[in-house]
Amino acid sequence: MSAVVSLSNVHKRFGTLSVLNGVSFDVAAGEVVAVIGASGSGKSTALRCIDALETIDSGEIRVCGFDVHDPALEKRALRREVGIVFQSYNLFPHLTVAQNIMLAPTCVKKTPKAEARKLAEQVLKQVGLAEKADNYPEQLSGGQQQRVAIARSLAMQPKLMLFDEVTSALDPQLTGEVLRVMEDLAKAGMSMILVTHEMAFARKVASKIVFMNKGKVWEIGPAAMLDNPQTQELKDFLGSGL
Repeated sequence: MSAVVSLSNVHKRFGTLSVLNGVSFDVAAGEVVAVIGASGSGKSTALRCIDALETIDSGEIRVCGFDVHDPALEKRALRREVGIVFQSYNLFPHLTVAQNIMLAPTCVKKTPKAEARKLAEQVLKQVGLAEKADNYPEQLSGGQQQRVAIARSLAMQPKLMLFDEVTSALDPQLTGEVLRVMEDLAKAGMSMILVTHEMAFARKVASKIVFMNKGKVWEIGPAAMLDNPQTQELKDFLGSGL
């Protein structure tokens, strides 16, 4: 399988703080990679670098055929191929659910409105919210809003989905409904990278686990590695109840 994402010796600093210290890993087409680790280990920064939301200091990142490390990178072209969902939903409160989803296809891809509406209805059905198309975000629960945020990314028909701690602000019941949507995407063959603290979910869905510590890839392997950690750091992390 060809790599959809490839990080090679990536370094990133914020002032004097070194956040990524030579991070390398690949994501094959159709693979689900869970990035785990304690707060401050560099997980979210690595994800943001993949989508060119942060500029790296050295190393190489290739995503969906784009050289993300190239200063001449066309970011809008990259983001047509890559969807990203954050902890905060970032929905426009004055737009309906369908209008929120239609915005990017009509503005970025110049999709005709009637076609974009059909697409919105299709992705809402995919996340189990077909009946909420004409509701406003404030009329939805947090879990429903997060599912709309996922649908909004899916409407751009990306080759890769990135999820950054998307359930950390939700209670357990709402977390479950969002994770089910992500599991369905994984089963359908979507290439995904998820930064998550949901260890049971990572174990169930991920084809590869990347454990980060001190800005480095500390351990990497199949989900079974969570049952047999090779380093004290991973043992400590898993033993902390996270």
